[in-house]
Amino acid sequence: MTLGFQFDNSYARDLDGFYAPMRPDQVPDPKLVLLNRPLAEALGLDVEKLRGPDGLAAFSGNTPPRGATPLAQAYAGHQFGGFSPQLGDGRAILLGEITDRDGARFDIQLKGSGRTPFSRGGDGKAALGPVLREYIMGEAMHALGIPTTRALAAVTTGEDVTRETRLPGAILTRVASSHIRVGTFQFFAAQDQRDMVKQLADYAIARHYPELTRGEDIYLNFLRAVADKQAALIAKWMNVGFIHGVMNTDNMAISGETIDYGPCAFMDGYNPATVFSSIDHHGRYAYANQPNIAQWNLARFAETLLPLIDADGDTSVEKASEIINGFPQTYTDHWLDGMRAKLGIADTDEGDLDLVNTLFERLGTHQVDFTTVFRALTAHLSDGQTMPRVFTSDPAMSEWFDKWTVRIGSDTTSARDVMQRANPIYIPRNHLVEEALSAAHAGDIALTEKLISVLSDPFTSRDGLERYAEPAPEDFGPYQTFCGT
Repeated sequence: MTLGFQFDNSYARDLDGFYAPMRPDQVPDPKLVLLNRPLAEALGLDVEKLRGPDGLAAFSGNTPPRGATPLAQAYAGHQFGGFSPQLGDGRAILLGEITDRDGARFDIQLKGSGRTPFSRGGDGKAALGPVLREYIMGEAMHALGIPTTRALAAVTTGEDVTRETRLPGAILTRVASSHIRVGTFQFFAAQDQRDMVKQLADYAIARHYPELTRGEDIYLNFLRAVADKQAALIAKWMNVGFIHGVMNTDNMAISGETIDYGPCAFMDGYNPATVFSSIDHHGRYAYANQPNIAQWNLARFAETLLPLIDADGDTSVEKASEIINGFPQTYTDHWLDGMRAKLGIADTDEGDLDLVNTLFERLGTHQVDFTTVFRALTAHLSDGQTMPRVFTSDPAMSEWFDKWTVRIGSDTTSARDVMQRANPIYIPRNHLVEEALSAAHAGDIALTEKLISVLSDPFTSRDGLERYAEPAPEDFGPYQTFCGT
């Protein structure tokens, strides 16, 4: 059973002691729910065979494809600020790694495939709703140009899982540049296994940052590279109103991809304190806190690398601290670049930060829909008329609007073109996601397929899709999401 998977499993081969060999559980009656054809083709896989019984056997874990070396990865992590020295893949099994047509390496992982030594009393399973949520979110983020893990397939297992109620069980096949996390480094650093931290760092550098192997201060530059990737990633989240919901250190990937879509959602009305996670009672992972949490997580990552950065402890701390302390500015630079694009600003000016901050202060006052307001500004440059009411009813907003029009200058056509590429029309609106998941639980996957199709081209307006661009109805909410997969 080849299916086009050409495995070259470097994690299993090069990092003995970093995982537990595992086989997925057998499931009684698997059925294919979704197959990501564009991703499968990009990976050089045999789409037709993936749709058949051999593909179903692979996606369900009943018969791992030839060349796979299934394993559960070990890692630790800070969860809501508290350190857990052993977490690991409690409901996921890495089948192995393949390379795409361009030579890029990707992990193929099953989520919801049964207990592992890291399950900590859990059943190792996943329910259909959270599996489809991750599929939808990953594809939406990919289409928005945000680095992310993606779903290759979703299958039901023919068995129920017990959460608050009994739910249909499912397995997600996830594709990632790797599943190496800050928590992976923490697992071995917490045990003072410095040789293993170095081994992991060397592996991660060779896999994700090979250009660093040709220079000096390799581990310091590794920290710098990861910090810059995270700054760019979080800035992209913030530019579209995405809230991850559970930014634990075991959910921060060294590759700079968004990983582990659990209690995540996109913001409707702008409120920097927005939290969707049912367990984030104190707002640790609220929208506005995400850059600060990223910096905090990176500080924990830096701690694991200190012995590698410099033999002298004080010098090592000083060098690492410079990078961590510089993160807010790095993040702001990325975020402001994104905001300039969203506002059609082609160059830089020292007043841009105040201009953007003033806009968000007013949006927060009026709870204006995050996505709609930027599309309305974009449309205004096309017709000269489209204008959210808030810009005409609030004198402070009218003043801001006047400053913005002066800032973009006379070339409104170029500004509009930039804004059209930066401001999505379609995002995974929370009410639409819930509508699709509810239908899927009832056996109708059509709404999920339609939503994924709409989200695959988020910047192009299409007739007949008006409801996918509209904010949630007034009677929707308050909205909560839950850890599920």
